[in-house]
Amino acid sequence: MSDIIQLLPDAVANQIAAGEVVQRPASAVKELIENAIDSGADKIQLILKDAGKALIQVIDNGCGMSATDARMCFERHATSKIRKAEDLFAIRTMGFRGEAMASIAAIAQVEMKTRRHEDELGSCIVIEGSEVMSQEPVGASAGTSTSVKNLFYNTPARRNFLKSNPVELRHIIDEFQRVALAHPEIFFTMHHDGQEVFHLPAAPLKQRIVHLLGNNYNQRLVPVEEDTTIIKLYGFVGKPEFAKRTRGEQFFFVNNRFIKDNYLNHAVMTAYEELLPEDTYPLYVLFIDIDPSKIDINVHPTKTEIKYQDEKAIYAIIRSAVKRSLGRYNITPTLDFEQDNSIEQMITAKPLEDITPPSISFNPNFNPFDTPSKSQERSRESSSYQPNPYKGGIPQNWETLYEITRQYDAPRQQEILPDDSFEVDNQAVSKPSEHQLFQIHNRYILSQIKSGFMLIDQQAAHERILYERFLQQLQNHSGTSQQSLFPQSVTLNASDFTLLMELLPDIKALGFDIREFGKNTVVVDGIPADVNSTNEHHLLERLLEGFKNDLAILKLDKRDALARTLARNAATKTGARLTLEEMNLLIDQLFACQMPNIALNGKPVISTFTMAELAERFGR
Repeated sequence: MSDIIQLLPDAVANQIAAGEVVQRPASAVKELIENAIDSGADKIQLILKDAGKALIQVIDNGCGMSATDARMCFERHATSKIRKAEDLFAIRTMGFRGEAMASIAAIAQVEMKTRRHEDELGSCIVIEGSEVMSQEPVGASAGTSTSVKNLFYNTPARRNFLKSNPVELRHIIDEFQRVALAHPEIFFTMHHDGQEVFHLPAAPLKQRIVHLLGNNYNQRLVPVEEDTTIIKLYGFVGKPEFAKRTRGEQFFFVNNRFIKDNYLNHAVMTAYEELLPEDTYPLYVLFIDIDPSKIDINVHPTKTEIKYQDEKAIYAIIRSAVKRSLGRYNITPTLDFEQDNSIEQMITAKPLEDITPPSISFNPNFNPFDTPSKSQERSRESSSYQPNPYKGGIPQNWETLYEITRQYDAPRQQEILPDDSFEVDNQAVSKPSEHQLFQIHNRYILSQIKSGFMLIDQQAAHERILYERFLQQLQNHSGTSQQSLFPQSVTLNASDFTLLMELLPDIKALGFDIREFGKNTVVVDGIPADVNSTNEHHLLERLLEGFKNDLAILKLDKRDALARTLARNAATKTGARLTLEEMNLLIDQLFACQMPNIALNGKPVISTFTMAELAERFGR
């Protein structure tokens, strides 16, 4: 039997490696920008076409490369960062494995122009599918410009797995934001299809956060700083009242490298104990500076996971530092008895004995329901009326006030109050429906049925009604809109704006009347008729946040997630008082649904209680 094990050709090996390094255009963007940062650049431009599928170009003013280095950087495991194995534990640069450029060149058409500052001419190299097509000297600006065209052109199966342009653009924005946050001292720009998405001049960290996430974040940030012998921790956390339902605004950086670490995330979350609403997540942008020899970053192909020598101590430092910052900036509820003196002075500024009750004059015999003859008779009797009815703090003839209300309320009480068996005289009150309903604590609706009675969760019921209605509208594009008297402009961060543009056809099908208006801004001319809201900005933010949450956690279809989110935002909330007509309408619409018994969270909407169950509880 002949030998069957063979070495893979370089082109095939590079394509296999590309599967780990380059999963989508955002992966190539990350690698190219990190190379630009390692070159010492203080100005980096990112240019995209078709969300990176047609073109990814990164231009920097870094150190540049010689002709030999320009050719060598496309070889596998060719790197300037590592000379011996020990160097892996002293890494402070972004890239070090020497796989990125080789992997990108294996599945795209790459053109690189580069020149060192001390050289008169630069070098231009063209590679397609790991094959060098040409290399020649050219005039070029100092630094490096790398163009990646037609990503996955020679692996169509991989290209077919790419999502739509808006989805891929959002992934690129996520990677761009992480790198830009880690390096606020660098000037970044990003253009997509000829339009500028980001323009980020060099600035302090807080300004960089505001430039990336929006001007309204300026008041949401609380600084964190802690310097110990183990780590140096600094950055910002968000105030609890601005926490969101998704985890998208949580950033950890170790030695300026973005990482994902559930253990450290738990340290931050425990610092917010009893401060956050349920199922919400705060904003944080936290940086950890640590001795590279105390960590191992070579544990994941994308270098987003790190191992620590003393992770328990790091956990404790992060938790205590965040908690102390929240308390220092009066986020955590505290009692300061020294500050209560002003309240005491305000109370005692005027002696209590100087306060006298006002004198009130009224005619206790006046009755607006009396006939004119009775009124005249009572007016004659009121000749003994005294201007000051108070004697010993109690008005005279006070019993007559209650006689009026008793005479007026008696027939009404007979009409609307049920007896002990919950039976109501159908002749006494005209009802818009056959249901006889009662609202309990402005939360549940009680309805009598033949076998006993049922309780309906009013919020869950309305969510179910709206959810099925919105799904129908999305399928038929039949949503109705209520026009705003004064249209409002809404500015979103780049990621949310891209998501809104992706969802715009479906959002309009629900009844939103929205048009694009400048950079990351839309104008809301109308909202769905089923939605009661006076703040279009908050409505859109809640809609996008809920959509991202449902899509990520429940893995729902896009339209299903959108209908579910809008239904939750538009539904009548617990605590709202309903009229009899509103309760009847709610129940009629609920039992017209396809699944009236199940809430959007999978819990029951209706609970029934039989007469046998009641008799058992009362021991009968």
